Amino acid sequence: MRHGKKFNHLGRKTAHRKAMLSNMACSLIEHKRINTTLAKAKALRQYVEPIITKSKDDTTHNRRIVFKYLKNKYMVTELFKNVAVKVADRPGGYLRIIKLGNRLGDNAEMAMVEFVDYNENYNPNAKKKKSTRRSRRKKSTAKVENETAVETKAEETTEEKKSEE
Repeated sequence: MRHGKKFNHLGRKTAHRKAMLSNMACSLIEHKRINTTLAKAKALRQYVEPIITKSKDDTTHNRRIVFKYLKNKYMVTELFKNVAVKVADRPGGYLRIIKLGNRLGDNAEMAMVEFVDYNENYNPNAKKKKSTRRSRRKKSTAKVENETAVETKAEETTEEKKSEE
């Protein structure tokens, strides 16, 4: 009986499922965004979010616990050095799942899994760049004219000092 067992088995044996989720988590940490099926994306979110929470507190114990799940020391280092710093102020919900439609071959629902803090285009709280409607060419020529004017003034002041002496 499977009473109270709520996680998705994904049609795999336990060892295969754990290895697959570990590999997907490493790929997500490395590339910050991956495409997969919707079922795997939801299972991955349940697998990765507690790991990211552990990575916020950089202790040897937490590194060993995370290594048990990821099985890749380079991804553990990447997680603790870069990702944990970026998500430090977020209380949870580190991943975003975006549905992409159905796959052509078997009509499986596809989804993109990404870190919320790494997508600047989709982040509504990010600072917006100032855009100008002025031409860059005019600005550069004006800058050159200003520099020449400053140089001529400097030459005039040096000539005046020489004439006074």
